[in-house]
Amino acid sequence: MTTRHAERIGGWLLAPLAWLLVSLLGQTLSLAYAIRLQFPQFIAAIGAVPVANLFIWFISFAFASGVWCYTLWLVVAFFKRRRSVLKQMIIWLLITLLLALKSFAFLPVADEIAVRDLLFALAATALIVPYFKRSERVKQTFVNP
Repeated sequence: MTTRHAERIGGWLLAPLAWLLVSLLGQTLSLAYAIRLQFPQFIAAIGAVPVANLFIWFISFAFASGVWCYTLWLVVAFFKRRRSVLKQMIIWLLITLLLALKSFAFLPVADEIAVRDLLFALAATALIVPYFKRSERVKQTFVNP
């Protein structure tokens, strides 16, 4: 496996990297909260809670774990300057946007919080996707297989 000389991660690429790292930290804290505080209650309530609710909780936890793993993989690929980051970053941003839309529409959170999260996801997607699609610096940075 050969690696080409790539430009260093710098300039405007630090903003998407920071967004990835902060998202990874937030997802880690959210999963730690779910495991540490909710899992014992989940085990205790297995007999009292309807199976449909347990199934929904399990699917939600599995999806959150999957998004965490995908974010971690993307952070590692970002630092290794892999060519796949160009497409995967756009996919990750769209997933983040869909999750923000889901929380805005379906979760019982305050409207201010849901709108703020949705606006952050929209702004990040609107700024980072065109940058990753058109920037020559991005194409020269992410060149490793």
